[in-house]
Amino acid sequence: MTRPVLIGAPVDSGQRQPGCLMGPAAYRVAGIGGLLQFLGLSVTDRGDLALPAMLPETDCANPAVDQLATTLVWTALIRDAVGRTLDQGGMPVVLRGDHALALGSVAGAADHAARAGQPLFLLWLDAHSDFHTHLSTTSGNLHGTPVAYAAGCAGFDGFPPFPAPIPADHICLFGIRSVDPAERRALDERGITPPLTVFLHRVRGADGMMHVSLDVDFLDPAIAPAVGTTVPGSATFREAHLTCELIHETGLMTSLDLVELNPFLDDRGRSAKLMVDLTGSLMGRKVFDRPTRSFI
Repeated sequence: MTRPVLIGAPVDSGQRQPGCLMGPAAYRVAGIGGLLQFLGLSVTDRGDLALPAMLPETDCANPAVDQLATTLVWTALIRDAVGRTLDQGGMPVVLRGDHALALGSVAGAADHAARAGQPLFLLWLDAHSDFHTHLSTTSGNLHGTPVAYAAGCAGFDGFPPFPAPIPADHICLFGIRSVDPAERRALDERGITPPLTVFLHRVRGADGMMHVSLDVDFLDPAIAPAVGTTVPGSATFREAHLTCELIHETGLMTSLDLVELNPFLDDRGRSAKLMVDLTGSLMGRKVFDRPTRSFI
């Protein structure tokens, strides 16, 4: 039976819009623990990870890169927490924080998969491909780099090599609609574009583990405004829930990120509540099970 373990990662270092560090608290206030218990799951909340008092000195060949030292430390902390949780038989649910922290969560899942002798698959539910490297990024925001790191791309000086880089056919980017030219060239070269159902069949056929990374901007900003990187035209309420229900029905998800929630930009907790509801769908709740809810 699924045993979700909540791991808070209050991080803002992957981008320059303050507020994502409040994300873990917002998920808890929106009732994520209670919902998982309501679904009959034995949930553990391990609280929030914290940075040490001193950070290492770092430099980067690309002067645009922002907050590299902080992101390196967060990456190591999250990688260790996710790997240990999986080793202990739990399903890590990382509450964050911006998407740079997938640098650590996907690496932790890859560590565990290698020890278990199973392939790891990555399902990226996001408006952005996040396929820049430290050398290709022009914004310098490291939340745009995790998929390239997981794929084993060069250009991540200062980071440990990614454990068992994930092959292109083990990565699915679903919902993307904002891709920079450099990212598009890299994605075209690697062929990371499988439809979701094809991808899920591929995971099952390989007896693989699947890390799911769900970004608030996977959702249309009309229903989820609490993100600093909104891109119009993505998943509606119903589409998002059906996507999550489809993922649950496969029984393939072994770890989960909930990312880029910025409560400072939210409307009375609307986005946080929706992300918690989507987590419910990923864990087995159906759209038609939900009571009517007001956003007041």
